[in-house]
Amino acid sequence: MAGERSRRAGPREAARDPDRFEEFYRRHVERITRFVARRVDDPHTAADLTADVFLAAIRSADSYRPDRGEEEAWLFGIARNVVAAERRRAAREADSGNRLAGRRLLDSDDITRMEERIHAEDRARELLGSMAELPEGERQVLELVAVDQLSVTEAAAALGIRKVTARVRLHRARKALAAAARRGPAAEEPPTGTSPADTAPGADTARAAESTRTGDAPVGISYARGQA
Repeated sequence: MAGERSRRAGPREAARDPDRFEEFYRRHVERITRFVARRVDDPHTAADLTADVFLAAIRSADSYRPDRGEEEAWLFGIARNVVAAERRRAAREADSGNRLAGRRLLDSDDITRMEERIHAEDRARELLGSMAELPEGERQVLELVAVDQLSVTEAAAALGIRKVTARVRLHRARKALAAAARRGPAAEEPPTGTSPADTAPGADTARAAESTRTGDAPVGISYARGQA
């Protein structure tokens, strides 16, 4: 196992050797694609942004510091910046012609596969949307831990903040969502066996956030990592 890890290409090796870049890309592309698919619902844009993440990683390979976190957390930090930049660009440009002109060409199979990935992340996008009212710093940590399944340590590395800061922000986000779920009035009569808090705005996200502490994953979200 140790020998296998030693043969794996890190960001710096991948930036210098096309063969090692391919190994690096294949090792991370699935999780990065899923990360992007949770945040955009257009297959062409998702494909563009996934490629942009790896291009940005190659350009900034020398910035990776193993002592600050795993390379996957570093890539998630880059992916956050790439998606945020795209959102700013889209907000500035009502006319999408410029982006369309520069899109990569996808064949029908590529589009189908990307649409399937995007559809698989529908529930995650709903959870992300329900976090929109949280303060930015708290929302960022909660997104990475509750939706993207990073540990608190990895989330802190992705955001470039201290682990203790990430824990405090996660705690505040949980409290805010739990409070919103308790006080939110139900617009309709809740189903038998449920309480108003179960149907209140933010209730699903509150349960997702709470599950990062209890270890129980809500429907549609699985937590493969701990919080350490």
